[in-house]
Amino acid sequence: MIEVILYSREDCHLCEQAKAELDALQAEISHHLTVVDVDSDPKLQKKYGVNVPVVSAGPYHVSAPITRQDLIITLRAAEQRERQITLVDESIENKKQLVPVTWTSSDKFSDWIAKHYLAVFNIILGLYLGMAFMAPVLMKIGATAPASLIYRAYGLMCHELAFRSWFLFGEQSAYPRSTANVEGLINYAQATGLDENDIWAARQFVGNETIGYKVSLCQRDVAIYAGLLLFGLIFAVTRRRIRSLHWVAWLILGIVPIGLDGVSQLISQFPIIKLIAFRESTPFLRTLTGGLFGLMSAWFGYPLVEESMRDTRLYLESKLKRLRSQSSEGSTSVKPQGEVEKLG
Repeated sequence: MIEVILYSREDCHLCEQAKAELDALQAEISHHLTVVDVDSDPKLQKKYGVNVPVVSAGPYHVSAPITRQDLIITLRAAEQRERQITLVDESIENKKQLVPVTWTSSDKFSDWIAKHYLAVFNIILGLYLGMAFMAPVLMKIGATAPASLIYRAYGLMCHELAFRSWFLFGEQSAYPRSTANVEGLINYAQATGLDENDIWAARQFVGNETIGYKVSLCQRDVAIYAGLLLFGLIFAVTRRRIRSLHWVAWLILGIVPIGLDGVSQLISQFPIIKLIAFRESTPFLRTLTGGLFGLMSAWFGYPLVEESMRDTRLYLESKLKRLRSQSSEGSTSVKPQGEVEKLG
């Protein structure tokens, strides 16, 4: 049924006449009539005020003076347009139903990733972090060859400076530079006898039986990956229901602290330009800022990833429903492997 609007106003003889004609045409051309008083809305009054009555049917309009023939032509045109739109919609829907739904290898992989991405992330982070601590364990038991492989591999992604790393199986858990001014700890130079300004030597030094063996990631990187892993585990336990951290909070809590600590240290030690006094961060500050960065970055990013994965899951579930419907109707289209038996 077509929708017809009569723009009218009170005490309008032509408006009453147009309504009477429309009522009389109901039996011939079925329609739903709505009468709108243009004086009830300033915008309508401005648009139609001098032209009432105005009859609108879809994109077709006719204004005063209006004859019965004008109304018949307008209503017929609107009726024909609606019929054509309905036919086109039905044709599109029928074609959709005729298009066979297939379940490809890409669909299968996407479905698996959308459901298990968080477990994959957590396992990779856990292994990566765990292998960093495996290097000193291997050194302790005398397996120097595999330990050296780990140190070399991680050295591609981390500076591994001994005075900015954690140590296992030794007198202390860390041996910072003397310039870090950490009370209660023997500094790197005292413990190793090496020049604390020799960066290459600090990269190569892995430890010994007395002071222990260094973890193959620096203190800040250990904290970053631990923060990512911690939130990933929390996100999994809460069934991925935690909302994304606001970007302002991520900036203030995650980016600013690590930026202030790391960048100020870097600038202060730049060999040419001296903008600020020389400073060396401490194990505590590196761990705190790195942990905040990892935790807040995961809090900001993981829920956004979940939104994307949820959309993928919904799309693939819809596709499977169409596939099952197609199968139940006896379609001969290609079915996903492992699904044919279930659907048949």
